[in-house]
Amino acid sequence: MGADHHPSSQHPPSAGHPSGETTGTGERAPQRLAAPLLAFDLADETARLHTEQAWQRGHSAKTLVKEPDFRIVLIALRAGGRLERHQTAGRISVQTLAGHVRLHTPEEIVDLPLGRLVSLERDIPHDVEALEESAFLLTIAWPGAHDATGD
Repeated sequence: MGADHHPSSQHPPSAGHPSGETTGTGERAPQRLAAPLLAFDLADETARLHTEQAWQRGHSAKTLVKEPDFRIVLIALRAGGRLERHQTAGRISVQTLAGHVRLHTPEEIVDLPLGRLVSLERDIPHDVEALEESAFLLTIAWPGAHDATGD
């Protein structure tokens, strides 16, 4: 994923635009990423990802929600595409919206055809490969204050 879409990144607020909103690019209009209520048409969002230059290179991603302790990223992978091994400081879930992806950890391989969901504890190295043209939601929840106390 590009630097602007790396789900484990913690980006400081950018000057020149409101907190919780993207600046926009030549391919994307500015977007709210933080609000009391956000709603998305995932089919439309996925179709837009397929029109971007990044899609031609293998995958495209868009952060839909970005809060200090929570993030949702929509990722589209071309058949045979791969997100190389990485790990995240937060717990994650991967939910397949289209196609079929496979998640690899050092301990096991999890097949995720359409409609499947997997959750993964924080700091577990993993990679994701697309067995066919696919789209999935990546949700990341970073540790909060309640996690440190064991509550």
